[in-house]
Amino acid sequence: KKIAFAASIILLVGISLLNQFYFNETIIIRDPIVIGTDKAVLTLENGDQVILEKGKKFQNKTVNSDGKELSYSIKNRSSSNFKNEKIASNFLTIPRGGQFSLNLEDGTKVLLNSDSKIKYPVKFIKGKKRQVELLYGEAFFDVSSSKNNNGSEFIVSTKTQKINVLGTKFNVKSYSEDDVITTTLVEGKVKVENGENQILLFPNQQSKVDSNSAIIDVSDVDVSQQISWIKGLFSFNDTSLEDIMHTLSRWYDLEFIFKSANQKKFIFSGILERTKSIEDILFIIEKTSSSNEINFEINNKTIIID
Repeated sequence: KKIAFAASIILLVGISLLNQFYFNETIIIRDPIVIGTDKAVLTLENGDQVILEKGKKFQNKTVNSDGKELSYSIKNRSSSNFKNEKIASNFLTIPRGGQFSLNLEDGTKVLLNSDSKIKYPVKFIKGKKRQVELLYGEAFFDVSSSKNNNGSEFIVSTKTQKINVLGTKFNVKSYSEDDVITTTLVEGKVKVENGENQILLFPNQQSKVDSNSAIIDVSDVDVSQQISWIKGLFSFNDTSLEDIMHTLSRWYDLEFIFKSANQKKFIFSGILERTKSIEDILFIIEKTSSSNEINFEINNKTIIID
């Protein structure tokens, strides 16, 4: 593991030089694959959709975007105490090959990873619970303290669980194809609920909720590894090649095929930059495998593992 990790770092430093000598012999490239970037689709309360992307600005009476993040103004905060007041909701969808930041009206900041979608109100009512729904994908939440929001707790719902917080930082991973939802706590304290079961999470802990079970598993984790994506990194620690390819497929918007099922079990450890091309990433993985047991071919937007 240590040798593989060290090798990956060395290879990363010298990648541009090594490519000249090895790429044509090891990784067959037929069509370039684009690196992920800031982009999203905003669905407004009337159903209109707005394409958000780097270099393009958007603004209306409640929200504005600079092409990298979407922000709602606190001036829209409602002081109404009517229980039946209906607040409009927006949706933010992050496609494969994208990421985007969202600043909610209460001051909460959300960073959404590739292939994610969130539903949220355009404003919050004073004194009432602040609720959003992560429909699928991965998101990092930096929740505005309840002290700044009249004591209102913040709730994040997913397909099989609910997270109650007062003010904290945590990461939620809930992709559609995954049976397990993971919640990783960075700061503060949160309560994770799964039906009748509930647990408290403390910093450096992670909960796992299986859609096929009512049990909530809790374990200690390396938080920096779990949230490395928000810092522009892939962090793999004894990770199977199958799981690695799932991660890469979302960021680079590609498909993959294993010619042999045994290749899925190949284990890799290393920290790689998300700003690197897919060719660079695959080159590092390939060169840290022993006896050239892993080979990649890029054909259009499909990676074939041989």
